[in-house]
Amino acid sequence: MAALRLSSKRLLSSTLRARYASTSSSLPPTATAEFSKEARLPGYDPPADSQSAALVSQHLPYMVATYARPPQVFTKGDGCYLFDIENRRYIDFNAGIAVNALGHNDEHLCNLIYDQAKQLMHVSNLYHNPWTGALSRLLVDKTVEAGGFHNASRAFICNSGSEANEAAIKFARKVGKVVGGEKKIGIVSFQNSFHGRTMGSLSATPNVKYQKPFGPMVPGFSYGKYNDVEAIDSLVTEETCGVIVEPIQGEGGIWVGSEEFFTKLRARCTEVGAVLIYDEIQSGIGRTGKLWAHQWLPKEAHPDIVTMAKALGNGFPIGATMVNEYVAEKIITGDHGTTYGGNPLASRVGHYVFERISKPEFLADVEKKSKFFIAQLEKLKAKYPEVISEIRGKGLILGAQLDRDPTEIVKACRERGLLVITAGVNTLRFVPPLVITEEVIEEGMKILDKALEAVVKK
Repeated sequence: MAALRLSSKRLLSSTLRARYASTSSSLPPTATAEFSKEARLPGYDPPADSQSAALVSQHLPYMVATYARPPQVFTKGDGCYLFDIENRRYIDFNAGIAVNALGHNDEHLCNLIYDQAKQLMHVSNLYHNPWTGALSRLLVDKTVEAGGFHNASRAFICNSGSEANEAAIKFARKVGKVVGGEKKIGIVSFQNSFHGRTMGSLSATPNVKYQKPFGPMVPGFSYGKYNDVEAIDSLVTEETCGVIVEPIQGEGGIWVGSEEFFTKLRARCTEVGAVLIYDEIQSGIGRTGKLWAHQWLPKEAHPDIVTMAKALGNGFPIGATMVNEYVAEKIITGDHGTTYGGNPLASRVGHYVFERISKPEFLADVEKKSKFFIAQLEKLKAKYPEVISEIRGKGLILGAQLDRDPTEIVKACRERGLLVITAGVNTLRFVPPLVITEEVIEEGMKILDKALEAVVKK
């Protein structure tokens, strides 16, 4: 039976490639070819006369220039590896920016997507479907069962992290007006945070580089210093309706919030009737070795809202805003909505991913891998003390603080077959797939070692 399924799968793949050959005629042959030959290890970035460069030059004139990308064109993934058009293999320490928690091309997830796509992909939120409610229930039940967000009660399913935060900000504004009137509209966030690119989430992201081109921002936002306990009372006032904060600041440089800070923040929000929002888009869903990063905090520091995305879909677009009843009872029909959010395909994907990651043995394995990863980073820190000053983070959201701009090191890693990204100021960020093995971690660290050696010698 398994052989029959495999044969059918190959036949389907061949049929689809033949049927849509005309639509991919502008792609180099290897962009659609099977990866039958042994992958090659890169020794440089693709040059100007490469297939990658040819394809990029065809496409760039038609794309809005919002990203500065390296020259690789990735066409296939397998577990913790990515392959480019020239079939060169790269270890992925990025996981699509903490997205591909289960790695690339997870067989069960691929089959599930195909199965659901044959049944029903979208009906809109004008109607019920079997999976939106099932996912909402799973998020709440597994979260409470794991010891996080103890009074979570409902969820709103959307399409991305920015949308999840937009919903959270809107919900906080609604709660503020219900309990405190028209003046209770203030939203507090923190320096070095990142909450998204839509106008509301961008207004909560106090970074001049992101905000200045699109000002003025949405009114009512104010900013504090992360982990500054003494400033909380003056920052969060009677006119504050919500506070949005990351338990671990990802884009800002892998900064971990202190227990004292979050406990005080929770107490102050309760005192003034403000909604406390934890943005767990990057730090949540198993990334720290617990289901949620805020589980490292005491129950007294739990939030009113948790936002999530990234790992929830393992690459398929989905986000969610989970709330307690204090928030939920104030949101009524028509207050918020989404066309695609909670569609059956995305919701079934999210259900599978969340259920698998929430298993205690899966999370325990992440903690184990984290210790190994940190130990490897500490060895490099000892070897290059003039370059690496600190290792930060929890689980598999880790940062290495450097004494210099990491651009050359990132490039040197990429040219040797390792993908790493940056965060904050001069920080190398490591957010690999949660399914990564110690063998792959070790393989990647050897490449990082060689890259550091090359850059330091230069």
